Amino acid sequence: MTVKERVIATAHLQPVDRLPLWPKLDGSYPNHWGRTNLEWHNDLGTDRVEGCGQAYKETRKKTGYEVTKSGNEMTIVYKTPHGDLRQVDNFDEASQSWHPTVFPIKTAEDVKIMTSWFDDLEVEFDKEARDKAVSRYAQIGGNAYVISNIGTSAIQQFVQHWAGVEQAHYLMADNPDEVNELFAAVHKGLVKKAKIEAEHSPADSLHLTENTSTTLTSPTQYEKLSYPHVKEYCEIAKRAGRDVMIHMCGHLKLLLPLLSTLAAASFEAFTSPTVGNTTLLDGRKACPDKCLVGGTNAYVWLWPAKKIIEYMEQQLEALPHHRGIFMSSAGVMPPLCAPETIRTVKQWLDGYKLK
Repeated sequence: MTVKERVIATAHLQPVDRLPLWPKLDGSYPNHWGRTNLEWHNDLGTDRVEGCGQAYKETRKKTGYEVTKSGNEMTIVYKTPHGDLRQVDNFDEASQSWHPTVFPIKTAEDVKIMTSWFDDLEVEFDKEARDKAVSRYAQIGGNAYVISNIGTSAIQQFVQHWAGVEQAHYLMADNPDEVNELFAAVHKGLVKKAKIEAEHSPADSLHLTENTSTTLTSPTQYEKLSYPHVKEYCEIAKRAGRDVMIHMCGHLKLLLPLLSTLAAASFEAFTSPTVGNTTLLDGRKACPDKCLVGGTNAYVWLWPAKKIIEYMEQQLEALPHHRGIFMSSAGVMPPLCAPETIRTVKQWLDGYKLK
């Protein structure tokens, strides 16, 4: 099977030639080991997921979005007639990633300004962007499972990137009407993106980058403020005959009964304890028809290969069957995990007898 054939079959809980393995290599890996991530995947014979780009564009009439960079600092300004909001992200060299250090939303008035910014957003089909996505999809061929990102639901974006965990919860408690109005405005744009991608994207699956975790929001908050939105995106995709992969890399165990009812094909970054709190067996019992992408965590990949294999074998042996299991590092593969460790685990998994 090609990577694409193997992962598509896995997403639909169909038989495969072997369990797929996706070590999630990002910018930190070649920064540590040299070579490109593509060269490492080709050398190791591992499976991978790649994006092809979107088929929509965003336009505005009264508001703006400005980004300036200076060294390792990036300033983002959300410009509106009612005032501007300023966000600052800083680049971390070791992880090769950006992290928010100044959040744009601090007060209820800021929430209103951000709402006006989203109310001005128009999302439209973009033929040129779609053609680029089609070209990229063809270029990747059978060498990867290809996704197209819809975005991130409102509450997850609010907590992680706009207000920060502490202030987000104060605002949701003290100013629920203003916050709910912002969430509705964000949701309106994401619905448009989901509809466009469901109709026009060449990707194998649509993708939501949620980073869901009950360490950030409670199960009650998820059920009230996140689940209805995510459910609608999944239903839009389902009506168009499209798969959805949802990236949820945190603590999920208390959410599994709700998650099982979503019309999604795959839950990605299914992170085992102790970084996460949900094993493959937990997921299979609660979500028997979902593809589970993960099964390990970053700390596990710091162990010697023999210990990683023993750990994986324990996780897999506990399962009633191995359909719909896509092994991965769950989160990003830590750069301290040597390529030879990945190679040894991959070779073992190639010969693992499937149930």
